[in-house]
Amino acid sequence: MTPQQRPGPPAPPPSAAREGAVASLTDPRTPLGPEPAARWERPALLALLLVTAALYLWSLSASGYANQFYSAAVQAGSESWKAFFFGSSDAANSITVDKPPAALWPMALSVRLFGLSSWAVLVPEALMGVAAVGVLRGAVRRRFGAGAGLLAGGALAVTPVAALMFRFNNPDALLCLLMVGAIACVLRALADGRTRWLVLAGVCFGLGFLTKTLQAWLILPPLAVVHACCAPVALRRRFGQLLLAGLAIVVSAGWWVALVELWPAASRPYIGGSQHNSFLELTFGYNGFGRITGNETGSVGGGGGRPGGGGWGETGITRLFSSDMGGQISWLLPAALILLVAGVTVLWRARRTVAAEQAGQRAEFLVWGGALLMTFTTFSFMSGIFHQYYNIALAPYIAALVGMGAALLWRRGGRSAALVLAGTVAVTAGWSFVLLNRSPDWLPWLRWTVAALGLLAALGLLLPVRAEAATRKEAAAPGGRAPVRASRRVAVLAAGLGVVTALAGPVAYTLDTVNTPKGGSIITAGPTVQGGMGGPGGGFPGGRMRGRNGGVPGAGQGGAPGQALPPGQGGQGRMPGGTQGANPHPQRAGKQGQFPAPGARGRQAGRPGFPGGRGGFGERGAGRMGGLLNGSKVSDRAKALLKKDADEYTWAAAAIGSQNAASYQLATEKPVMAIGGFNGSDPSPTLARFKAYVAAGKIHYFLAGGQGGPGGDRGGLSQITSWVAKTFQKVTVGDATFYDLTRKG
Repeated sequence: MTPQQRPGPPAPPPSAAREGAVASLTDPRTPLGPEPAARWERPALLALLLVTAALYLWSLSASGYANQFYSAAVQAGSESWKAFFFGSSDAANSITVDKPPAALWPMALSVRLFGLSSWAVLVPEALMGVAAVGVLRGAVRRRFGAGAGLLAGGALAVTPVAALMFRFNNPDALLCLLMVGAIACVLRALADGRTRWLVLAGVCFGLGFLTKTLQAWLILPPLAVVHACCAPVALRRRFGQLLLAGLAIVVSAGWWVALVELWPAASRPYIGGSQHNSFLELTFGYNGFGRITGNETGSVGGGGGRPGGGGWGETGITRLFSSDMGGQISWLLPAALILLVAGVTVLWRARRTVAAEQAGQRAEFLVWGGALLMTFTTFSFMSGIFHQYYNIALAPYIAALVGMGAALLWRRGGRSAALVLAGTVAVTAGWSFVLLNRSPDWLPWLRWTVAALGLLAALGLLLPVRAEAATRKEAAAPGGRAPVRASRRVAVLAAGLGVVTALAGPVAYTLDTVNTPKGGSIITAGPTVQGGMGGPGGGFPGGRMRGRNGGVPGAGQGGAPGQALPPGQGGQGRMPGGTQGANPHPQRAGKQGQFPAPGARGRQAGRPGFPGGRGGFGERGAGRMGGLLNGSKVSDRAKALLKKDADEYTWAAAAIGSQNAASYQLATEKPVMAIGGFNGSDPSPTLARFKAYVAAGKIHYFLAGGQGGPGGDRGGLSQITSWVAKTFQKVTVGDATFYDLTRKG
């Protein structure tokens, strides 16, 4: 018989093959690099993306126009290319939003194609979420395998704050996608040393700047340091690549900034959020270092430079674990930190046989870990404006580290890896119990189930350690034989149970979030929690904000100071002539999500409404914030009044505050001037400029009511209001009051 004809070794039986496959998962000799694509991988990826899309698109239109401040700018951009370029609040270009316009562009193009609707505004955001999940999965899979990629993508998809913001129209959705894309490009550059990937990462950072200014550059330092130290090219070339990436950032962001700064101020809209009509001032002040120091001139906090977070919650290392923040982002944060330390420790001394691969994995841990630590530290200690939904920035970093760390330790096996995995599952289950216990009346069985299953999973992960010791002892005996390692199968089941346990709380929060309409300027994910803070930093209980489309409960109309009003109405406070807020879901009023009583700390379910007088926002009049945080319900009669002869005027109406103006602009699809910008504190227009507009017949109506937030009356709002009230004829339409600027009183 020739060698070619000799039979090979007999194939192992199916049971032995399966056993060997399971054993290889915990064998330290198993290669740590990327695995070839299995037949199940593509269907699993498709399932992940489809489930994510279904989750983010489910009942999407229930939130209406979500944040009307941005939706009005989207509507304006769909009508005017000039408004599109600048990010103007109205198509007549009176003032811009207080951010660069990149986040508005996809939505404006969607509305231009499909017409103005909730779906046209919000579907692009949901698709960004699906793309972020897909890109993250691919970035993690390259070095850590399909299982790690799917776990990371799934963890991001069900992070409550991610599900919240990928169904909302704030800039954070696009920023999250761009940051994931930037890191994915940096990782490719670290893998093959090609300059083009680093340049593409720079483009992502540049577009991120045009989305949310300096926040996009928060993770630049750790990424640059890791590339300078770990890239597989000569040191001189590394620094050359970083310079080219910096040039890409400057070009991709600077073209728009240069055009805006060089454009004659008289022929462009006022830069919202600035006090001197300057985008650079907005970038480095209100949207920049002011967020760190708290000295934000023109903000709702008044630019006081408040230490310790002021009205935005206490600062410190535990900030993101607090009642207000914990349920948004921190479910897997302890696990991510544990696995980051474990992963770097395991890979610090790479074995020569697989040194290059392990060095690459170590660099990826440093990239994701550096991004996490930089963002976590900044968010924990910044004293300026800080909302719960900002935490979406942390979500992909946490998800990536969990997927990478779990896969690395699972493949390496051994006593130490099993102990770390078991401890991570136990800590995650315990922290989930704490978070769920903050909402004791919401799914009370879930916290106990998570705790019990987490303990069971942790014990199951420890079985291979004991089994290996017993196996070695029996094999060493005369005539001994290694028993069938059924404990490995138990470990596999325990690992699956651990994943389910870790994600049970976030999934429950996320399902609650997608089934609850969200709207207004301050939103949160999940149910009502105990111990939350009632001021601006605390937002509103569970994000269920009960004004129009979920805004402040009935902001505007009625109520003497100190009088508790029925659901759907609000205290007048100091907001003159406000309009009645609308509750689009009256059956939920008076349940979870009402604003706390005056001066109270803590989220209180079942409050009868929004009390008038002082309290809530740092002991300021509650009514002052009505037009700041949400718009008003626009009646059919008011809509008809504004639309009549609207095409004969540049602006159909003018209103104080961008949210008030946005409500009427979205209802009529006609330009409405936002006096004072978002906070009502921007000096746009001045009284003299407003008088000139009126004299030229450019504005038809002035909407009475509405007032800027506690940032102050720097824009002369009271002067404009007083002049209009003394000069022109009042027109009352239902609960709304207008002044006809073409008819003297």
